[in-house]
Amino acid sequence: MPTKVSVNSGQITINDGSTFLVTDSYGWIDDNVAQGFFVADTRLLSYYEVSINRDRLLLLASSPIDHHSALYQFTNPKFRTVNGTIPDGRLMIGIRRDIVGGMHEDIDITNHHSERVEFQLMLAIRSDFADIFEVKSQQILTRGETETIWKDGKLTTEYHNGSFRRGLITQPECFSSQPRYANGRLFFDVVIDPGRSWHTCINFAAIVGDETIYPQNTCAVEHNTEAKQISNDFLSQATKLRSSNAEITAYYQQALIDMAALRIKVEDNGHDFWMPAAGIPWFVAVFGRDSVVVSMQTMAVYHEFAYGTLLQLAQLQATKVDDWRDAQPGKMLHELRRDELTQLKQLPYTPYYGTIDTTILWIITLAEAYKWSNNENLLHECRDPLEKALTWIEKYGDFDQDGFVEYQTHSSMGLRNQGWKDSGDSIVYPDGKQVDPPIALCEVQGYVYNAWKDAAQIYEILGEAERAKTLRQKADDLYQRFNDRFWMEEEGFYCLGLDSQKQQIRSIASNPGHLLWSGIVPQERVDRLVKRLFQPDLWCGWGIRTLSSQNPAYNPISYQLGCVWPHDNSAIAMGLKRYGYHQEANQIAEGIFAAASYFEAGRMPELFAGIERQPNGFPVPYPDANIPQAWAAGSIFLLIRAMLGLEANAVEGSLTVQPVLPDWLPDLELINLRVGDAKVTLRFWREDEQTQWKVMQLDGELKVYGEGLGTGH
Repeated sequence: MPTKVSVNSGQITINDGSTFLVTDSYGWIDDNVAQGFFVADTRLLSYYEVSINRDRLLLLASSPIDHHSALYQFTNPKFRTVNGTIPDGRLMIGIRRDIVGGMHEDIDITNHHSERVEFQLMLAIRSDFADIFEVKSQQILTRGETETIWKDGKLTTEYHNGSFRRGLITQPECFSSQPRYANGRLFFDVVIDPGRSWHTCINFAAIVGDETIYPQNTCAVEHNTEAKQISNDFLSQATKLRSSNAEITAYYQQALIDMAALRIKVEDNGHDFWMPAAGIPWFVAVFGRDSVVVSMQTMAVYHEFAYGTLLQLAQLQATKVDDWRDAQPGKMLHELRRDELTQLKQLPYTPYYGTIDTTILWIITLAEAYKWSNNENLLHECRDPLEKALTWIEKYGDFDQDGFVEYQTHSSMGLRNQGWKDSGDSIVYPDGKQVDPPIALCEVQGYVYNAWKDAAQIYEILGEAERAKTLRQKADDLYQRFNDRFWMEEEGFYCLGLDSQKQQIRSIASNPGHLLWSGIVPQERVDRLVKRLFQPDLWCGWGIRTLSSQNPAYNPISYQLGCVWPHDNSAIAMGLKRYGYHQEANQIAEGIFAAASYFEAGRMPELFAGIERQPNGFPVPYPDANIPQAWAAGSIFLLIRAMLGLEANAVEGSLTVQPVLPDWLPDLELINLRVGDAKVTLRFWREDEQTQWKVMQLDGELKVYGEGLGTGH
């Protein structure tokens, strides 16, 4: 049994959509660290602690129950009362919290002492209404005015700064004794006879502008919340996995549970759709790049994610040039926030468009969604956003008209780097020095190549043959132009990008691995590229590092200058599979799944350290990694898809499989895999070192093609 590694140990996080709670393991909130109850990107509850006569409770156990509920169990320390001293361990105190809309809390205390106990239960409560970005950076400034009122058993704290308004209503209900409030604390005078219990509920309602968001009143009874029902619906519809390798089954199931927690509702023409958020706790918001990547990762699991993502981003597609928000007509957003600094125009996230690849990946996601669903209505609905996105690529993406798409912020608060490696220090020369934008990243050119080819197929379906022909020619021209300019012959590798002087950034990084998935690599160069990816300076045993360990800027615990990102590796694995490098794709899967075996519950964090894998070692967590994180969870699905070689063509009613199972995964079954209107259950197994497959059940019309012992239907 491997050692279990905890990410952000001592922290419990639960959420319902973009509303979330971060506490320590006791369930308490410390306003000096990045904890709190957050609604609409604002911390509404910044300090919280429950005590008995000011004595700290003794924690017995605490854990999330599911993504929106947590349970904390305590007993009492030895403490004095007006009637004498109560020995430790005589009281059982249970606190349960549910995040559904607002937050509902149940507090239950049972007396196992031989005598009646009397004490004061104290709830210390403070609200700082801090901006989420300032909480995360721990650089908090107070700007507006705060007022607290205790009236009719209800504690209301409101914050105003110009037009920005937030508040928290704290209201005890169903209490066994009357609450009082003084000096920043709610008090209950508790009296419990031997063997009896005491109870109160606390409802925390959020004020967001003119709206008050109340919690569902669960009140210490078994309940099924809306969030739970929606989660259950998703889990029932998603593709299931079974295997004799129980760990792989568990990782897959955990990834499904994480994805259920990371969904945001999208409304379109009276219908509700869902799109994935980026990660908990700090990125439970609309993120363009993350959402399109996750939508592609989950096509073989739940392709409806793509509908919500495509529609939401199309709804928010930029319509004009706005340098403050790095927006141009046709561009898809990077990030949408509702925090104070954004509303007061000190940050540009209304939304912010500083991403070079989201618009391009949106096109690829649209085509991929059609391949899996055969939903032609989606193509018609997205026809205008598609045309605008293509225009953006040529007019604004390639703003210097050199034939390559590059980025450079025009905002005083914009992101310096705008690829998926978007931290300020992520793009470096071989000597470790920072590269100044504009920068044309290698993988972005691969995405454009892919997008033009995919868009050509869409226009053919829409009956616009000439437009399709033009786009294919653009893709062919880019293929030649890219391979002439970005290839480094002596390295057998592609450069990271072109700098502002149109010179190669000759650093060795993981980015060129994405080119394999896009298909822009000539066959005669693939072998050298693949071998370079697996040299020890990039391959650490757990996965491919973001940056070569030979670069002076390399740091194994740097966010994007040496860590391993599961989503990055899953994309590379899909590319390896595309070019027939089955064993190498499986090698990546083995490294990532081996890392998962060490993390609690087999849950993949956003990233982990690029420290070399050693016997009896374990993957080292990255400090403050988001967990759960959508494209880390999605990497589990995409790695499974890569090993099985799943490619759908719902238009023709077909599914292609090219399975190569490694020895550590002797069998696997996918249940209710959906292609168009059909559902299929497929079994894969190893036999004499070969992988065989068979259709076990089929509902609807679908032909399955592939290698090995298989039957097409």
